[in-house]
Amino acid sequence: MAYFEFQNAVKLLCGELAIERIANELQHLNAARPLVLSDAVLAKIGTMAQVTSAMEAEGVPAAAVFTDIPVDSSLAVVNHIAAFYREQGCDSLVAIGGGSVIDTAKGVRLVLSQHTDDIFSISGLENVARGTHIPFVVVPTTAGTGSECTGVAVIKNDENGVKMEFLSPFVEPDVAVIDPRMTEGLPAKATASTGMDALCHAVEACTCLQANPLSTAYGTAAIKLIAGNLETATTHGKNRTARFNMAVASTMAGIAFSNSMVGAVHAIGHALGGVCHVPHAVAMTILLPHVMRYNLSRSAGEYAALLPWLVGADAAMATPADKRAEAAIAAIEDLGRRLNAACGLPLSLSAAGVSKDDFPKVAEFAVNDGALIVNPRAATEQQVLEILNAAF
Repeated sequence: MAYFEFQNAVKLLCGELAIERIANELQHLNAARPLVLSDAVLAKIGTMAQVTSAMEAEGVPAAAVFTDIPVDSSLAVVNHIAAFYREQGCDSLVAIGGGSVIDTAKGVRLVLSQHTDDIFSISGLENVARGTHIPFVVVPTTAGTGSECTGVAVIKNDENGVKMEFLSPFVEPDVAVIDPRMTEGLPAKATASTGMDALCHAVEACTCLQANPLSTAYGTAAIKLIAGNLETATTHGKNRTARFNMAVASTMAGIAFSNSMVGAVHAIGHALGGVCHVPHAVAMTILLPHVMRYNLSRSAGEYAALLPWLVGADAAMATPADKRAEAAIAAIEDLGRRLNAACGLPLSLSAAGVSKDDFPKVAEFAVNDGALIVNPRAATEQQVLEILNAAF
């Protein structure tokens, strides 16, 4: 605690009618020809149209639209969109979607701001200067990734299957729009898994080696909101209070982990996504309690401190002090079981379709993932294999 840094430069528009204010923000950013990025599903169900219609009604229509963004975006997709942006004469980006869409847009912004054609040419750890400012607005449609307020973009290298991390404060958007209408159409299972993803962000933010008082404040507040609203948002998807609280929690967890980083849950999860194509949020759901148990010998105090935010102050105080860390893990497992009963959320790697034959490659990728650096406990390939087997 002799020194820490904290970054959050994103303006937040939160609540009812937030999307109706996007055009005004673009005007303040001197933007008139935005490229709207989304995916085919959001285009089909009308979520994207809600945003673009609001923009047009307020005087800043989309200059171009691109919706061919896959679930796991790639370096090639980023490069293609950057070229399309230039061809269309656009001057800003509006990303409408979940983590893949937002991370893709972050990658496009990096390519454009650095005046390059290939994002791989600027790969590295926090080595990218500000470059040319590209106005950038994000509208998250899931309550999980927190990507709307993070200084990291995770983009897949299709040549080797590795999910690459691009870290820089300059990938943060100018504006994030947190509107509860944007998550109302999210199916129950996706609501549950993305909510558990947000919980994982918050837990790791509070307990990894770079945790600091500010990141912990954001993280614990996010945990309280998730514990109190995720089940309702999953089982009563039209409950706007629960939806809004989950969206705010996801953003707060994103701010937290962007400043304290994440650990082994994400290192192994990234590898599972690259090797076995497990959706990121599902991997987080499955791995979180197992990695917490792995870290318990180093993080018991930090996990114990999370218990009041998970179960309430009274229940936490009624738990013996030396049992609180394990009780925090048990509370997360219990939430997972309730979500599994409600919507079939997978709680094991076998249920997610993973083969043990892939474990050695997953372990190899995981120990080389940058997220492992700040995990409270170091891990070898053999120890990652033990975690994977426990989660199977």
